[in-house]
Amino acid sequence: MAIDEELLRFVKDALSRGVPRPSIEDALRRAGWSATHIHSALAGYADVEFPVPVPRPRPYWSAREAFLYLILFSTLYISAFHFGSLLFAFIDRAFPDPAMRDLRNASWWASQIRWSIASLVVATPVFLYVSSLTGRDVRQDPAKRDSKVRRWLTYVTLFIAATILIGDFITLVYNVLGGELTVRFLLKAATVGGIAGAVFTYYLRDLRRDEPGGAR
Repeated sequence: MAIDEELLRFVKDALSRGVPRPSIEDALRRAGWSATHIHSALAGYADVEFPVPVPRPRPYWSAREAFLYLILFSTLYISAFHFGSLLFAFIDRAFPDPAMRDLRNASWWASQIRWSIASLVVATPVFLYVSSLTGRDVRQDPAKRDSKVRRWLTYVTLFIAATILIGDFITLVYNVLGGELTVRFLLKAATVGGIAGAVFTYYLRDLRRDEPGGAR
């Protein structure tokens, strides 16, 4: 979120004069500034003892990090999708749908499983390798957590995972209300919910580390 330059100057001047942060926050709130703008402006300066306000590192763009994070999240999506597809294939084999039995022969199952395994064999190691690279970079330079590319792609991933979870629960409730629950459906719903839920939980916790006072 872009922060108003005039607001930043006001906060800097107030901190320079020794005005307590709660007093600055109260004055801005009474002036009509939103809590989000106030928090962002105050978070722009570190809460440390020093004669002048000390700025925090701001989010930045890096071509190298854009490349790495695009590869990271692309391979994450591919791995998650094909892992779910592979589990779906096994579920369909264990609990076949009579209506689809004639349409899905042995070669169709073999092709689906082969595609999923091939995708996992290629995409998952790439994801793990790039994840280790970005993790090492962040450990060596914690300021790299402020990468705009990383934040944007993390939020996009959270949005996709949340959308899938909502759709999964809607489908589950719909089938419950219609009395159409089967073992096959429940296993598939659990597969989708488990994968999307794991991705959502992991990246939400990772994003919370960026917040003031978050675990590093």
